[in-house]
Amino acid sequence: MTDRSLIVFDVNETLLDISILEPLFADIFAAPGRMREWFAQLILYSEALSLAGPYVPFGKLGGGVLRMLGQIHGVAVTDDHVRQLGALMTDMPVHADVAVGLAVLKDAGFSIVTLTNSPNSSGPDVLDRAGLGSMFDQRFTVDTVQRFKPTPATYQLVQDTMKATPDTTWLIAAHTWDTIGAQAFGWKAALVTRGVNAPLVLDGIPQPTLVARDVGEVARAIAARR
Repeated sequence: MTDRSLIVFDVNETLLDISILEPLFADIFAAPGRMREWFAQLILYSEALSLAGPYVPFGKLGGGVLRMLGQIHGVAVTDDHVRQLGALMTDMPVHADVAVGLAVLKDAGFSIVTLTNSPNSSGPDVLDRAGLGSMFDQRFTVDTVQRFKPTPATYQLVQDTMKATPDTTWLIAAHTWDTIGAQAFGWKAALVTRGVNAPLVLDGIPQPTLVARDVGEVARAIAARR
């Protein structure tokens, strides 16, 4: 059983920089904004599959959504485009602020894990190659329960395995749909905006416990609350 407060990190966009995908989308569509459109649709359909029942790995779903966008916009998406996207999705760089933020949380005595929609890598992943793998006590993937976030089973997986208590567990994520899911499950949540995201301010919708621009800022704010 963990006797320390638990920090659960989302990975894609929160820790990893998805902007590396932009040149591929610019090459395919020759129009601005297509990568963000693709990512939003990828999340939409991951959630739709989790509600409906079928499951395919996140990367495979990403390729399917890319082909769908090609049909929507009348652009030919080739097998090579899909292969390039898959390769990039498994090799996105770590944001520059992540290492400092992780060190702050470790120094403050938190246990740190990840929970990602992406399957585990068969070998060292980008966090390992960046020298950050040892900062995490464990790394979780929704592939284990075959449901995508924010399905409660994904958060339950972490809570059960880590034997954590909801009131001492934080999710840090760059996506409001993820913070809503974690807070509905009983966790605290911090939204990392990275200059492109924001809370959904509506009556009855749980608002993030903290909002910060990057991982360093949110880590310092959480550590200050101890």
